[in-house]
Amino acid sequence: MDILLQLVFSGIALGMIYAVIAFGYQLTFATSGTLNFGQGEALMLGALVGLSLVGNIHGGPYVSYWVMIPIVIAFGALQGMLVERIAVRPALKIKSEFGWIMSTIALAIIFKNVAENIWGKDDLTFPSPLSTTPFKVLGANVQAMQVAVVLGALGMMLAVELFNRKSIYGKAVVATSNDRDCAGLMGIDTRLVIVFSYALSSATAAFAGVLVAPLTLTGATMGTALGLKAFAVAIIGGLSSGMGVIVGGLLLGVAETLTGFYISTGYKEVPGLLLLLLVLALKPAGLFGKTSIKKV
Repeated sequence: MDILLQLVFSGIALGMIYAVIAFGYQLTFATSGTLNFGQGEALMLGALVGLSLVGNIHGGPYVSYWVMIPIVIAFGALQGMLVERIAVRPALKIKSEFGWIMSTIALAIIFKNVAENIWGKDDLTFPSPLSTTPFKVLGANVQAMQVAVVLGALGMMLAVELFNRKSIYGKAVVATSNDRDCAGLMGIDTRLVIVFSYALSSATAAFAGVLVAPLTLTGATMGTALGLKAFAVAIIGGLSSGMGVIVGGLLLGVAETLTGFYISTGYKEVPGLLLLLLVLALKPAGLFGKTSIKKV
């Protein structure tokens, strides 16, 4: 039972990382109907930039872990704005339905190659800001950083939701999400809203990068698998539901850890993929998503 609980706790921490990246997919899809398929690379760059600031590479450390976090979030926002400007805006301007897909994938490959040339191809160790000595929770060993991951991911998503509900700028985002054409007629600059959604999406991914980095190895390839799994979480939970990405992330994270321990690490991705196929077959909008009807 202790081992089971420990696996569940590890799966919850992993699932919340998937959820916060999937939350970024939701942000851009809601405002522009597009997705940044380089979300994983935004996470990777956030982790590596953070490592340069707090690790003993490139002449560091320069700042503490807690000072580094807002710097990395700002870096992620700038990177998201760059993606929107180069890969998404031209496709939307010429009304290319799928041009943004290949453009964001191409930028993701470029970001990965840039990271390999700056930080190398080897995986690096990210220093943990908290004690690595586990403590007991219901008989299971839990690391302080795992708790920080869960609280940090929930805190980030809650902050974005409060911003959307309470601020005038957040309401502009919500209005654009509900009906972009109508929001534009009401005087909202929907182009700026889309830029902001991409900035916020990449900022959340970069934040997720510095959360997960102390629990794993950091390198140029770390974001690819995380980005793809987060996309699966967004589809499972629904691209229109914040609660959906949390539930989808937890389901996928726990399923992977349990399968990896009780069956084989070679099969740990299988339950998540089976769940994805099942959801697409039975509820294509996702577990918590809403089916929309388009009038043509």
